[in-house]
This record gives sequence, structure tokens and C-alpha cells, in this order.
Amino acid sequence: MQDFSASPREMVASFWRNRSLIYALSKREVVGRYRGSYLGILWSFFNPLLMLAIYTFVFGEVFKARWSAGESSKAEFSLILFIGLMAFNLFAECVNRAPILIASNANYVKKVVFPLEILPFVTIISALMHFFISLGVWFLAYFVFSGWPLFTSPFFLTILIPFLFFILGLSWALASLGVYLRDVNQFIGIFTSMLMFLSPIFYPATSLPEAYRKWLYLNPLTIVMEQMRDVLFWGKLPNLLMLAIYYVVSLVIAWLGFAWFQKTRKGFADVL
Repeated sequence: MQDFSASPREMVASFWRNRSLIYALSKREVVGRYRGSYLGILWSFFNPLLMLAIYTFVFGEVFKARWSAGESSKAEFSLILFIGLMAFNLFAECVNRAPILIASNANYVKKVVFPLEILPFVTIISALMHFFISLGVWFLAYFVFSGWPLFTSPFFLTILIPFLFFILGLSWALASLGVYLRDVNQFIGIFTSMLMFLSPIFYPATSLPEAYRKWLYLNPLTIVMEQMRDVLFWGKLPNLLMLAIYYVVSLVIAWLGFAWFQKTRKGFADVL
């Protein structure tokens, strides 16, 4: 039986070695999602634009929500909220699909030469396309309501990169578990629904009492959302210590997820 390397070097090498295949599959994934619709890929632009308008109306007009005790406009609240939603949607789109990633591509499992480990890359690239379109809509709204983007905005990439490694690690682990334990798919759907309200999307982390706030920071999405808001909206530089810790933890999780996937993939064909 073929042995599959689980080294950190192979994790990077596999992406580079199969970059053309990843690009082709990602393109097919994106195009296939909108095939047959009149507007096609334009839906990926109108969807976040519509959601931003709805959140502005619901939270600004109906609930009269404000981000803090201070004065803030409805537009500001929507922009702050939308940053959290972008991060969560990127996470949820990849993680929700991960448990069925291998089962839905069972035809690839029988092909010994096909690199199954690249499938999470394909999912995350597809999700990234929607993320960056949503980010473009956010920048457009920010320009309309507040003016030119802040000088700290480019630093959001330093926050996004470890977040992607974290998602990749979870995707590899869940893709493998989903083959052997079909209940994982149902559990993850419930988990992400709960996580949406247990993450600081609709409220700032500082609004929680001190006793509960430390538990909120155990949520890996909290750091990402708070740091992205700092650089995109508040004009603050990233917290370097927190970011360094997040990089290390994310890289470790990515490698552990990849190693688990490589060690367990031998049995995929037997189960499927």
C-alpha cells in the first residue's frame, strides 16, 4: 500500500506541485456554481451588497443597534458588523463542506495518481473569491460613508494568512473524519450555527462581562474578527504578540490536520 508523506514540507510542496490542477478545479468550482443563471458570477457581487443593505436596515432601523455606548451611525454599525460576517462566512463555507469533501468526490479516491490532499485548497480558493468580492463591496460602502480607506487596511493580509492555515488544518481533519463518521457533517452544521452567535459578529468582545470575556477569546474567530476590524475600520495596527501566537498555532493546526489526513487516507477507498 502506498505511503503518503505527512511532513510540513510535503504540505507546501503538494500545493506547488499541483498548482495547475488546483487552479483548474477552483475555476470549475466557481464557474459551475453559477452555470445556468442569467447573471452568472455577478450574483457573487450582488449577494454581499444585498446583505449589507439588509443588515443596515434591520440593525440600524429596526433594532436601533449601536456598536458601543458612544454615538455611531447606522452605516458604521453595518460596516463593523459586515467585517465579522465576512470572516465567519469564509470559515463556515470551508468547514461546512469539509466533512463531505471526499465522499462527494469519490471518483477521485479510486485514482491512485490523484492528489486528494489538494481538495481543501480548491474549497478555500473558491471561498476566498467570495470573500474578496465581499471585501470589495465593503470598501465601496466605506468609501461612500467614510471616505478613503485607512492606511492600516493592507495589514488585513497579515491577519488573513494565518486564518487560512487554520481553516486548512480543520478542513483536512474534517474531510478525513467525514469519511469514517458520517455524523460529523450534521454536527459541524450545528456547530457553525452556534459559533455564529458565540463570536463577536453582532457585538464587541468588550461588551461581555470580564468573567466571560476570556472564554470568548478561546474562540479562534474572535482574534481574527477583532484584528480585522482594528486595521480596516479603527485604523489600528495589528497586535503583534497576539498575531505571532496565532501564526504559530495556525501553522501547527494546519500541519496536524494535514498529517492526520495523510495517515488516514489509505482507508478511504475501502469505506467509500
